[in-house]
Amino acid sequence: FYISGKQFPAYGYFFSHNEKYVLVKEANMWSADSYEHILFWEEEEITEEHIKGAESIIRNEMEAILVRKGEKYPEKNHMSSLLTIVMLGQEPLSKEAAKRIKKFRFDKGYQFNIRGYSRGRIIAATMADRGVVASPDIKGSKKLFREVFKEVDEGRDGFEAVCKSQGVTCYTQE
Repeated sequence: FYISGKQFPAYGYFFSHNEKYVLVKEANMWSADSYEHILFWEEEEITEEHIKGAESIIRNEMEAILVRKGEKYPEKNHMSSLLTIVMLGQEPLSKEAAKRIKKFRFDKGYQFNIRGYSRGRIIAATMADRGVVASPDIKGSKKLFREVFKEVDEGRDGFEAVCKSQGVTCYTQE
């Protein structure tokens, strides 16, 4: 996946639409759309400079392109957008890099939150030490990453092997 000239090995997207109406859909009381955008970033060693780059991409690229789509505000029924960068590295994080991730916060409201909000999150997983470090808004996902490391250590099939065994072709951006 490419965003502003930078290549990412994978992009994940989730969309949810909720609405409340009375008796018939034409009597719509409210509608709310929620989104999640996840970019995966691979580096041999995740440095503080990489994390600064991830912060910048969330603040200046993902929010503007994926949430507002170049407009001043998101679309009318926008309720929330989660902007996540998952950083995958081989080498353990330095103390400075881990500290920077733990301090990262991005929360932006639109028209006093009438048009919803966007929240940025960063999580880093390192293979050598099976370490997982996350910004405060994504701490719940640390458990998921630890479970994945456990499955890998137990020798369970990875994503590509599961897709191949089921005859499924993975999505790729053209």
